[in-house]
Amino acid sequence: MNWINNIVTPKIKEILTKKDVPDNLWIKCPESGQMVFHKDLESNQWVIPGSNYHMKIPAKKRLDLLYDSGYEIIRADNKVLDPLKFKDEKRYIDRLKDARKKTGTYDAVVISKGNIGNIPVICIVQDFAFMGGSLGIAAGEAIIRAMDEALHTSSPVILFSAAGGARMQEGILSLMQMPRTTIAVQKLNEAKIPYIVVLTNPTTGGVTASYAMLGDVHIAEPGALIGFAGPRVIEQTIKEKLPEGFQRSEYLLDHGMIDMVVHRHELRNKLITVCKLLLNK
Repeated sequence: MNWINNIVTPKIKEILTKKDVPDNLWIKCPESGQMVFHKDLESNQWVIPGSNYHMKIPAKKRLDLLYDSGYEIIRADNKVLDPLKFKDEKRYIDRLKDARKKTGTYDAVVISKGNIGNIPVICIVQDFAFMGGSLGIAAGEAIIRAMDEALHTSSPVILFSAAGGARMQEGILSLMQMPRTTIAVQKLNEAKIPYIVVLTNPTTGGVTASYAMLGDVHIAEPGALIGFAGPRVIEQTIKEKLPEGFQRSEYLLDHGMIDMVVHRHELRNKLITVCKLLLNK
């Protein structure tokens, strides 16, 4: 009897009990509905094999794909936490803690330096997973810090944008980052330091209205949503149906808003080529 209770019964329960499966084991393509195993997606640079849909990438994974071998994270002086003591359904300080735990980054912008094609560059990456990549004080400080580093080292700046706009929890202090980052870009321009912007999905709001559209060269990933206000807001405002593909990379390329649309698999080589051209190498 003990043998049945102690060995047989637990074995049967183990077989019949449903095992926990991680939520992100299979990824569904937002465009085609295709299910892709997460390791296959990662090995394909987060591009869905069938539809070529470009998924969002964590900031540090983006850096791993960019640099030759290894890079250094630049620490920015961005210790401001909750200047307005903001609270809605949840305290802003708690939202920040959750976002940091989720992404492993201090804020929505990660800055670094290293080599691509043996060319020293400064890279700025916005992580949409951190509160929608929103632009706040810490993110603005990080961008300015990166551009100051570029001024001191005469290194080209590559910025990967991905944002829903300004961070509402910081109010006007967030909006002030738009002119501050714009001035930082102007300093790069005066020093004749190349500034290359890669627009990823989505790039909207105050980010589009400032540093994201001030590059010497604008490259976009396929299918990226790029604009100030979203298509639905514009349709509701003008009471008209927008053209097919409006505000997507390909539409903006056709209408002269960006310079090129580049597949993620070809992006690193294209950036190396652009850097060499701008540096006359």
